[in-house]
Amino acid sequence: MKVHGSVRMPGDKSISHRALILSSLAEGESLIRGILDSEDVASTARVLRALGVDIPPFADAIRIVGVGLRGLRPPRASLDCGNSGTTTRLVAGMVAAHPFSARFEGDESLSRRPMKRIAEPLTYMGARVDFEKGDGLPMTVRGVDLRSIDWDTGGSSAQVKSAVLLAGVIAGVEVRVTEKIRSRDHTERMLRAMGVDVENDHNQVCLRPSSRLEAVEFEVPGDPSSAAMFVALAAMADEGELVLEDVCLNPTRAGFLAAVIRMGGDVSREGVREISGEQIGSLRIRPAPLDSISIGEAEIPAMIDEVPILACLAAGSGVELEITGAAELRVKESDRITAVVENLLRIGADAEELPDGLRVHGGKKALAGTIDPRGDHRIAMAFGVLGAVRGNRVEIQDAKSVAVSYPGFWSDLKRAVA
Repeated sequence: MKVHGSVRMPGDKSISHRALILSSLAEGESLIRGILDSEDVASTARVLRALGVDIPPFADAIRIVGVGLRGLRPPRASLDCGNSGTTTRLVAGMVAAHPFSARFEGDESLSRRPMKRIAEPLTYMGARVDFEKGDGLPMTVRGVDLRSIDWDTGGSSAQVKSAVLLAGVIAGVEVRVTEKIRSRDHTERMLRAMGVDVENDHNQVCLRPSSRLEAVEFEVPGDPSSAAMFVALAAMADEGELVLEDVCLNPTRAGFLAAVIRMGGDVSREGVREISGEQIGSLRIRPAPLDSISIGEAEIPAMIDEVPILACLAAGSGVELEITGAAELRVKESDRITAVVENLLRIGADAEELPDGLRVHGGKKALAGTIDPRGDHRIAMAFGVLGAVRGNRVEIQDAKSVAVSYPGFWSDLKRAVA
């Protein structure tokens, strides 16, 4: 297999969600360039419209006139969050600081994902959160004038951290959030760019009261989780090189790249610069023989969405991989630990589940079979990459699930190996 040319990644999903949300709360008109046009980001736009924000149709550049920190309106119906956990958890933090209630609902997969992790800090701040069954959706958040909070999440979740930060900035109260290991920090970076006093100190973030968010211009860089698919593809190729343009290189998202380089991957960064508080640059990847690797808990937050493709990279390269400390993967769009291992076994790879991770055993061989991604976009893409490697024959059921984050994935994959 030969790779060639360059691929421009779609806009980063995490930053796209946050750009819509923060622009909605700003005073004045914000400009967003490069927003990801995907199902998950469309869910955030739909929910914000239901809360009274005029969100235009997605385009290369969109302008949003914010309603101010306390300008959201009560929704007339339940807020449909689709498959998007980011939409649910971040908007719940917004609603908690407004004087109205909103009912959140989603698809079958999202309805199974745990929401108690945001309900607890929001309740401590004074809001009321009611569940209709278990601790998933449907969920109703009843907002009030919130009080300050000093919250230890006990884990590492950018969504929980962001829900508390949004609740605090809207309520005009100081909040402090401590994590076990620092999670991705896009919310903090973007809030600082909008004039908020928010400070990161290792695994702790402190936000001080603010009366407004300044309208700004957001440049959404390429999604590093999407880029990981093509980094793995090029690493497993026989010849050629691939360039990925204008990718987000935020250190809290760079765990997968660091792992591939530790394995012996030939990855270089070019044209690195800072835009809207984020590091952006291009990646050049050439094929290289890879070595075995072990990944521990401290590395997981910076690669939480890339574990499926890392497992597929190890299986396709015939090297050993052990991942531990990744129990959070069991409550993503699917149980990603079980789904990855079961699908690797289906196509002939040697893998096993661990309580908080997985092992892939070495041995290079052709992989063939049909996999079920369980509606999970990351798993569909990861096994799609394996299927593109010479000698492998992997069929993906429900291939359209990639539309959640990367609608053009299959055409870009085909072009990269044509």
